[in-house]
Amino acid sequence: MARIYLDAIERRYGSVVAIEDITFEVPDGEFWVLVGPSGCGKSTILRTIAGLETATSGNLYIGDRLVNQVPARERDVAMVFQNYALYPHMTVAENLAFGLRMRKTDAKTIKARIETVAQSLNIAHLLDRKPKQLSGGQQQRVALGRAIARQPQVFLLDEPLSNLDAQLRDDTRAELKQLHQRLGVTTVYVTHDQVEAMTLADQIVVLDQGRIQQIGSPQTIYARPANQMVATFLGSPPMNVLSAVYQDGQFQVEGQAIPCPDRLRKQLSSTVSQSSTAQRFNLGIRPEHVHLAESSERPLMATVMVVEPLGREILVRTVLPMETSGAAPTISLQVAPETQIQPGDRLPLVFDLEHLAVFDPTTGNNLSLA
Repeated sequence: MARIYLDAIERRYGSVVAIEDITFEVPDGEFWVLVGPSGCGKSTILRTIAGLETATSGNLYIGDRLVNQVPARERDVAMVFQNYALYPHMTVAENLAFGLRMRKTDAKTIKARIETVAQSLNIAHLLDRKPKQLSGGQQQRVALGRAIARQPQVFLLDEPLSNLDAQLRDDTRAELKQLHQRLGVTTVYVTHDQVEAMTLADQIVVLDQGRIQQIGSPQTIYARPANQMVATFLGSPPMNVLSAVYQDGQFQVEGQAIPCPDRLRKQLSSTVSQSSTAQRFNLGIRPEHVHLAESSERPLMATVMVVEPLGREILVRTVLPMETSGAAPTISLQVAPETQIQPGDRLPLVFDLEHLAVFDPTTGNNLSLA
């Protein structure tokens, strides 16, 4: 096992920059997740660590060894691909043993490793079958088992659950977490699924357009996003974002007022232009922090568009009335399952102001971070 350290890694394809200034360190034994929209550079980073891509500039270390010029086969990493990449003409046992045989491991050790891994992944009864006789979940376990049997320093997983159905994906995600807790191997996992990122990671690296947007624990990134991209990418349903004008200690959203809490007034004081009486910002609030107003509260009035029962809660999508032409601002909120709400209803909404975020509309930076 070993740490992974990327120091200012860049990868170019001609004039196209795939990843730029990628710097982070995965400590020995931790599980890190790279997450972001399609094309953000996640897989390029993973393939660069594996040695399947060559960095245009920067340095890459596995353990204390600089591996820029070390070929993939000598990096002591094991990679699990999205399509599993099993050999169709081999049995499960032969697939599990393949990497060990390539390293000329003795037969006794191979047999012992295969038995241990197969028992661990609950595939011992499948050893004589070929991949075409397996379900998607079973194939995924075999691909993982082949990587585990090698006992590498580093695991690299490139969207290994994306081909599974929803229930099997949930079950296998839990198994993956238990497996990492048992083995303690340094792991880098790529996904575009924010639920996988939040539930699996010790630390999350959020990427967009080839650059790192934020690195942090799942809870930190969810509660204190560095910018609007991070805030809206992580969270289901996503964070509500409303364009607002700040003036006289309050925000105006389509003619309706939202009070500015004291903590934000202090933080915005250095940002608001002294030469202007009003300035525009984007407000962010998560659906769980939007509530139906009590009689004593000053609400925003919104009209219900869609009601989505989800069992333990109801997701309500509303729209604010527009003062001008353009797309009407929408606000989603979660209410108790017994709440009686219908499309077309007018709802009085209030925000939990302690959780209100303010984003710079130009840079996207979160101005509400202390």
